This record gives sequence, C-alpha cells and structure tokens, in this order.
Amino acid sequence: MVNTLQWPALRPLQKASISPVRSSADCVLVAPTAGGKTEAALFPLLTQMEQENWTGTSVLYVTPLRALLNNLHPRVTTYASWLGRTVGLWHGDVGQSARKRMLSDRPDVLLTTPESLEAMLVSRNVDHGRFLGSVRAMIVDELHSFAAGDRGWHLLGVMERIERIGGRPIQRIGLSATVGNPETVGRWLQGSTPDRRELKVVRDGTPENLLDAEVTLDYVGSLENAALVISRLHRGEKRLVFCESRKTAELLTFSLRELGIETFVSHSSLSSDERRLSEQAFAEGQNTVIVATSTLELGVDIGDLDRVIQIDAPRTVSSFLQRLGRTGRRPGTRRNTLFLTTSGQALLEAAAVLLLWERGFVEDVVAPPHPRHLAAQQLLAVALQEGFLAASAWQRWWRDLSLMDDGAEILAYLREQEFLVEDSGRFMIGPSAEKVFGRRHFMELLSSFIAEPELRVLTGQKEVGFVSPLVIPSKESRENQLLVLAGRGWQIDDVDWDRFTVHVTEVQLKGRARWHSGAIAWSYALCQAQREILLGAVPGVTVSKRVPDVLDLLREEHSNKVSRRGAIIHQRSDETLRWWTWAGLKANATLAAALGVDAPQPKNEYLDLLVGTDFAQRVEAVTAETVPYIPPEAVAGLKFSAALPLELATRTMAQRLADAEGARYAAETAMVRLPDPIS
Repeated sequence: MVNTLQWPALRPLQKASISPVRSSADCVLVAPTAGGKTEAALFPLLTQMEQENWTGTSVLYVTPLRALLNNLHPRVTTYASWLGRTVGLWHGDVGQSARKRMLSDRPDVLLTTPESLEAMLVSRNVDHGRFLGSVRAMIVDELHSFAAGDRGWHLLGVMERIERIGGRPIQRIGLSATVGNPETVGRWLQGSTPDRRELKVVRDGTPENLLDAEVTLDYVGSLENAALVISRLHRGEKRLVFCESRKTAELLTFSLRELGIETFVSHSSLSSDERRLSEQAFAEGQNTVIVATSTLELGVDIGDLDRVIQIDAPRTVSSFLQRLGRTGRRPGTRRNTLFLTTSGQALLEAAAVLLLWERGFVEDVVAPPHPRHLAAQQLLAVALQEGFLAASAWQRWWRDLSLMDDGAEILAYLREQEFLVEDSGRFMIGPSAEKVFGRRHFMELLSSFIAEPELRVLTGQKEVGFVSPLVIPSKESRENQLLVLAGRGWQIDDVDWDRFTVHVTEVQLKGRARWHSGAIAWSYALCQAQREILLGAVPGVTVSKRVPDVLDLLREEHSNKVSRRGAIIHQRSDETLRWWTWAGLKANATLAAALGVDAPQPKNEYLDLLVGTDFAQRVEAVTAETVPYIPPEAVAGLKFSAALPLELATRTMAQRLADAEGARYAAETAMVRLPDPIS
C-alpha cells in the first residue's frame, strides 16, 4: 500500500474496520464521501479470502449505479491483483462475451447491481450453484440509497435467495456517507432473523454534519444569472454544479458554453458513452465545470474538486451532505458549497436545508413500508429461476424476511389470476404473467423501479441520450423547434415512433429540454424549517448582500401565513378554509384523510378544507393507520401493481404516502384564526 498507493497510513475508518469486518460480523461503515469506505471493507475481506483460501466468486460488491461500478473496477482490480485474485464487472452495459468469460472463469470479486443479480438468477445460461454458491460476503455501497427505496427491498429478497443457493449465511457490509440511524439501517440490511450475526457500526470519528465547511447562500434570480455568476467566479478551478432536474442541467450547460466556459454535463438520460466522456474530460481538466443531477452525488470519482455549486435547494439534508463531501479532499482545503438560488421560493427552501444542517440534523433512512408488489415480483422470479415454486415450501427462500409478510395472500391472488398455475404441488409461470411481464424474456421482472418512457436520440449512428415524448413537437411545427441534450442544440430530422427513436442534427441554437416530474414532497422537518425562516430564523452561513432583502420580502409576503402561536387557518371564501400547516404534502394528505374530507390536492405548505370542518376532533382522528385517499389509477406508479389485487395495491400506495406523525404534529399546533375571506 505504501509503495503502490503512496499511503503513509490507513485512514481512521479503514483502521477501525479491520477487526469488525474480519470477525465476520455484519457491519455498517460510516464516513464522509472520500473517507475510504471501499478499502475499509475490501482490505479485511481480501485478507480473509487469502488466509482462508476462499475459492470461486466469494465477494459481491453491489452499487446502485453502473457508473459507480465502472469507476470502481480498475481500483478494486488493483487491490485484488496484489494477491493474484481477479475482479469481474457485470451490469447491463457489459457484453455477452465478457459475461461468458466470467461464467467459465469465475472472478473472486464481482462488481454488480441488484438487477444484474436478478438477471443471473432467472437466466437459464447461469449455473446458479456454481457461480453464486460460493459467495461469503456482500458489500452494499451507498447503503442509504438502497434502504430508502424499493431497490433495497428487491436487493434483500435477492440476497436471501443467494444465501439459500449457497447454503450458508452471507456476511453483509453496508457503506454510507450520510445516515442518521445507522443501527436501524444495519438491522434492516441483515434481512431475515434466523442465523442473524452480530451487527457492528463503525464510524471514522469525523462529525457527520461536516460543520467545518465554507458554505455561502446567494440569490441570483434566474438560471441565466446563475450561469453568469458561475462563469465569473473561481476561474481556473474545477467546479461541480448540482441541479435538481435534467432540464435545469441541460439549460445551464448550454448557457455556460455560450459564455465560453468549458462545460460538461451528466445525468441519467444521457447515453453511457456521453456520461463517461464528460466525467473523464472533467477529471483530466482544470478550468472546467461539470453540471450534474444526483447521478454524481454518489461516490463516482471525478478527481479532485475545488468547488461545489448548488442550484436552488437539494431535497434533503442528507443529499446536501453527500454533495458537500465531494470537496475538501486535498490537504489544506476545506469542504465548500455555494448555493445559487433562482427564485424566492428556492431561497426559502435552501435556507431551510442549511438551518437544519447547522443544527446537526440528518434524516433517518426509512425503508418504504409494505413492499407487497416486490413480494409478488419475488414469487414470480423464483418460479422463473427454479422452473417452479413449491406450494408447501415457498417461504424457505426468504425465511422470515419482512418483505414477504403478506406473501401468502399475494400468492393466492397470483394463483387465482393465473400469474402462477399449480400442477402437482408446484406453481409455475402462468398465462397472465406471460402476457403482462413476458416481453423480452421477462425483462420487466428484473428491476424494481419504473422508468418513464423515453425516446432514444441518435445523431447518425451515435447515441446521444434519451428524451421524453412530451418534448417532441408535432410534425408541422418540428422545423422551428429544437431539442437540447448533452448541453448541445439539436434539430429534429425524423421521429420513428415504432422504434421509439429520434434522429437529429446538431445546431448552434438552444432547444427545449423537458422530462416528466411530479410534485416535490418536502418532509415535515424541512417545511417546518421553512416556516422558521419566515418567522425570522437565519442559517449561520455566509450570505450575499441580496439574500437579506429577498428574505424580508418573503417574510412580508407570508406574514399572514405564519405565526409564532401556531398554524394559521384562513377563511378563503364562504365555502373553503386554507390551513397553513407547513407540514409537508404527505402529512397534509394524511390529515385530510383523518378529518374525513375530500381535500383538493394538498400542498406542502397548506391544506384546503370546507367551512364547517370539525377541528375539535383533528388530533384524535389521526392514528398510525390513517392513510390518504389514493385514486385507483394512481397505482400505475407502483411497479408490479398488476400482480396485486387493486384494493391491496391502492392500500400499499396510500400507506407509502402517509405521514401520521407529521399530521399529528400539525393538528396539535393548529390555531383557528378566521379573518375576512382572502383571495
């Protein structure tokens, strides 16, 4: 390590992790970005591999992003090569020839995604016992990202199945930079309870909220002004700019290039080649800017950064910490972030994030409740994997994993609707599963997330990326409307709807950028922090001269919507009330359900109700079982909902959109104040 990596010593987390990892305990390793978490997990495991003579594919390294796997591959390969061991890379962009080589000559360490593991398990070309039966340990990178969504539940289901194939428990090691409740997340990662190992949480000692940082809050009023500020500040430095949408990233990139700034862009709708070229060029450059969405929030290595710039506000404090942690890696430098807000609302949201950060607040990571749709997916996947699912012993695949709490009810429905058909005590894939999920060899069953439909954009034979169908103009108006993608303007030459492909030619003009996006559901904590800002609180960071004036205007504008005495209720008309809860969209929807009212589209800040609503019962009406109303058509947003009864799918969706605790807090602070109706 000293000679090859030129390390004078191990980092604190790497040193502290040796004993816990080598003890075969399940571990959660917590350190800021670039804290050396990969090595903290791998070095002890490679030691065990050598000393205990592990053979075959014995370590799985799972991440949520292909780009992160590509980035890790050469580094992990170097470490393994010191011991004469090999590393494989397997994800959707890896070709068949490389996969065949790995199947015949198994790598000691395999870098992959949950979806690729699922594809291996259901594939007839993979000998599951030979290829996955020797796994001893699994490293889950960016653990908080998995645990907060359905991909985490899917991963747990897959891990239980791999343990069943190998006939031994697998050591589970989670890596995370920002998690407020690592013990809870670690227990979730452990999965089923039989043979559960000791759980050890290892921190590197660095304060998790990274308060010793240079953070500045500015108001610039528009995206064009943000581009001007970025072009003039910190010239000669490498700057990473985070945006909250692909549209904003594209438009900002185009504007920066027009201002003569060498700028690259990275987001999920660009082709893998475009992203890789951008990230590589940025890593090798100096006076450059890369504009990205959350794709670069996780641990993809793009070299040493000088500055992080945030356009408007990240959705969570945890996300801000991830981004802040991308800077300050070199000796003598500090973590830093410059917030450039483009509207008054964005300034309010950014100030709220910083207020919570200053107090040391980090969101707890909570797995989405009641993953019944994933239980249906797992039942169908095992039927594909094994050719059948034993009617009397299906639970053994997952033991008591809470993912399968409603497994018996779901299995009965799958049988009733002929997603599975029974023959001699065996359930096999039925005609309904073939019809709904069977396209392209059941590819739809391999991933737990819903990807919006996007058209593939080609210039000649080169893939540029993908765009929403919403951005494609009618054929008659196409001549005068352009696209912007990869930070460049494109003239639409042809749209092939059968192949879902757009053929384009590059032009030196800005086009339109548009992708589907829903309303942002701010948390109760962040909405309450916004309320505090409107009541006079100010985060203890450096602010520009413009910020106090804009905050004063915001406070004047919202003076009749916040009060130190409690939440305000206004009478808007003879028929409606507006309750300024500042509780978040989920809490407001839950509160409406508790009050038994059909509230029109609750917002993060307020809830509209009918005059005559009984506020006296508002607290008592909120229970842990209270869920908001969900229209049946909304279940389309739940992957695999077709494999659930409509009532159960609707209830699942509603339970995931509920915030009973936030609703109770909002109800307890309500202050009825009914002046004359306002507009």
